[in-house]
Amino acid sequence: MPYIPFTDLQLQQAKHSDLAAFLESRGEKLKRSGSEQEWTGRHVTIRGHQFFDHYEGQGGTAIDFVKKYFDASFQEAVQMLLGQNIIAAPIEPRQCIRPEFKLPERNENMRRMYAYLLKQRHIDRAVLDHFAHKRLIYESADYHNVVFVGTDSEGNPRHAHKRSTASQSGWRQNQAGSEAAFAFHYIGSSNRVYVFEAPIDMLSFISLYQKDWQQHSYVALCGVSSESIMHQLATNENLRDVVLCLDNDDAGHTATERLTKALNDKGYDISTLFPDEKDWNDTLINTNRMEVPQPCHHMLS
Repeated sequence: MPYIPFTDLQLQQAKHSDLAAFLESRGEKLKRSGSEQEWTGRHVTIRGHQFFDHYEGQGGTAIDFVKKYFDASFQEAVQMLLGQNIIAAPIEPRQCIRPEFKLPERNENMRRMYAYLLKQRHIDRAVLDHFAHKRLIYESADYHNVVFVGTDSEGNPRHAHKRSTASQSGWRQNQAGSEAAFAFHYIGSSNRVYVFEAPIDMLSFISLYQKDWQQHSYVALCGVSSESIMHQLATNENLRDVVLCLDNDDAGHTATERLTKALNDKGYDISTLFPDEKDWNDTLINTNRMEVPQPCHHMLS
């Protein structure tokens, strides 16, 4: 294909193309989820000209999207988004093939993991011991990351969220092949489930409010995708009381509104509980409160 010197305006128009309209024009199906749309049959959410792939933990703009899912070059992607029909035959979207899931190799000890979670994150030792003894938290052999394991109903590992133990690092990533529906969680016997963005937030909340904690259920989204909580609600029919405990920032508030709408539509009793600080780990580090605060029922306008 000959090189086309696109103008800056054309590139900006392509980059900011509405991805929902682009997909629908090619016969693809989308499902509304709050302010976002989900590409039917895939673990990809769309918002305007941006997308996010929840399997790979990556996203980008409209040009990135067309290059990735329609096997297009940069030139082809821009022309497709600008509506210049120069391709003789329709290009079919590339099938997303999830890589085989395999847990990271375990380190022979968990000293760095314990030091990081106890000393830096202030997680309660008894809480940490509970999950470590069940092999749901461990230290990886390669980079000494903390690994949070999510299992299916039979106890088979299906998801792993990795977090660096380096003191100044914010690195975190889901293991390749992880299935979002099985993200790190604990299922108790009551009808209440608490929902968090990250595993450390979940452990921080339990560390703060330990009284009878094992009676209740807890789910970490490992992001803000709804797949893990939706799966646990579908799998455990006794769970009807959902407490959304996402971060106290713009992204957390937006995700809370989206999840509230989606869960209300399904008939669940929804309430919200925001940390005093930005997230529950900051709150754990900066407070000694021991009583669970009363969640605030969320009223939709």
